[in-house]
Amino acid sequence: MASALKLGAGALRELRIHLCQKSPASAGVRQFIEQDYVPLKKANKDFPILIRECSGILPRIWARYDYGVELSESLENMPREKVSTIIENLAKKGGVRV
Repeated sequence: MASALKLGAGALRELRIHLCQKSPASAGVRQFIEQDYVPLKKANKDFPILIRECSGILPRIWARYDYGVELSESLENMPREKVSTIIENLAKKGGVRV
């Protein structure tokens, strides 16, 4: 689970999660925020995790790494558990361009 995940040990410097407050496509992301965000943030107090809500936007996560490298993944129609898995995968990538 993402709550035990330690962020910032490698090249990852920031996570940004974009979602819509009402869209069905963002339902899994909203569930992740409601159920998993607080434990994840408590485990990573000094790591920037930014939540951005915008009406009508498709949900997406952005990971910023060393040297300004950014990767993003769509979170459209993803269940809560898959959002956690995507965060774990982005934390492991270390900014390698794919």
